[in-house]
Amino acid sequence: MKKHLLITVTGRVQNVGFRYYTHKKALEYSVSGYVMNRPDGSVYIEAEGDGPNLQTFLEWLRKGPSWARVTEVMITEAPLAEFGLFEIR
Repeated sequence: MKKHLLITVTGRVQNVGFRYYTHKKALEYSVSGYVMNRPDGSVYIEAEGDGPNLQTFLEWLRKGPSWARVTEVMITEAPLAEFGLFEIR
């Protein structure tokens, strides 16, 4: 079943390629939506996809690329937005 998640990732997640690798993993796991940096140093993601694919994507987000240090991943479910692709904003 398809879900839409609003995700905020905190820690050392900016200036470490987090958005680039998030984009790459989203494509790998057939997740649509977008990723963007926030002024507070966090990364915000809207992700939409099938349950198992989203779960795998979330597991990766909890770690991030090797040089990132994820301290928290906050997730809220939202109504479907029907994104066509995944983009970096």
